[in-house]
Amino acid sequence: MNTRTTIGRTGIEVNPIGLGTNAVGGHNIYPDLDEEKGKNVVRTAIENGMDFLDTAFIYGPEHSEELTGAVVKEYDRSSVVIATKGAHEFKGNEVVINNSPMFLKQQVENSLKRLQTDYIDLYYIHFPDEDTPKDEAVGALKELKDEGKIRSIGVSNFSLEQLKQANKDGYVGVIQSEYNLFKREAEKELLPYVQENGISFVPYFPLASGLLAGKYNRDTTFAEDDIRSGSPLFQGENFYHNLKKVEQVKDIAADKNADTAHVVLAWYLTHDAIDTIIPGAKRKDQVIDNLNTLNVELTQTDIQKISDIFS
Repeated sequence: MNTRTTIGRTGIEVNPIGLGTNAVGGHNIYPDLDEEKGKNVVRTAIENGMDFLDTAFIYGPEHSEELTGAVVKEYDRSSVVIATKGAHEFKGNEVVINNSPMFLKQQVENSLKRLQTDYIDLYYIHFPDEDTPKDEAVGALKELKDEGKIRSIGVSNFSLEQLKQANKDGYVGVIQSEYNLFKREAEKELLPYVQENGISFVPYFPLASGLLAGKYNRDTTFAEDDIRSGSPLFQGENFYHNLKKVEQVKDIAADKNADTAHVVLAWYLTHDAIDTIIPGAKRKDQVIDNLNTLNVELTQTDIQKISDIFS
């Protein structure tokens, strides 16, 4: 598999395997995170040619950007591609989503400070709000792009209609949304639209909370406070049914002397709309392990077979 790819029409070139950094300083997502270990995860990524780092204001909040920025400062800035996201506004104890031009511009300025950089390679509107016309929100980011503060514009969690409005003037380069072999709704309309319009699609939850990594069996149980215990994918007969599907991918992986997770991630990269994937990592060895995806070669038969298993 190619070790370099260009993200859609952004002109930004990266390793197709990026690093999702929500476990780097994301104390509000994972309890008991060790910050030095988190920084070492980012160092390991950069030192092994994984140059696409995905963070966000809300991871921490703020802390993931700060730690990521501190590590990037140790290297040549131009050799690393940073994506971050904003839209969450804290009002007392309440968190609201805000896409207003003024708020987004301030969010970008704040992210630049936390990341200790003078430009952000890819800036996403993290979630859509209900009130702001999406082309106006993107228009504010276009102004910052013209100033050199961001290199490309992305949106995240937008519906097809919201994306169309956001891309009215053709400024959107990337969309990040949930997509995996169990959740393929995006294939109906979203993926065809992004492909037609040269927008790159970055899937999140590509391994469905570990289910597609093949690390669970019928006896696996999850604590009540575990996100998986509330997910329909992990419930009763549905869970067993899903495990059977994963077993079939395990067989394909075994034939290739590869891990199930690597075969699944490689499958996404065969889609024309998907240029990069950003699996997260809590440990250095996981970063190195994710890179093994690049060694997986899938034939057209493999690609179709995997698609059929999860049709």
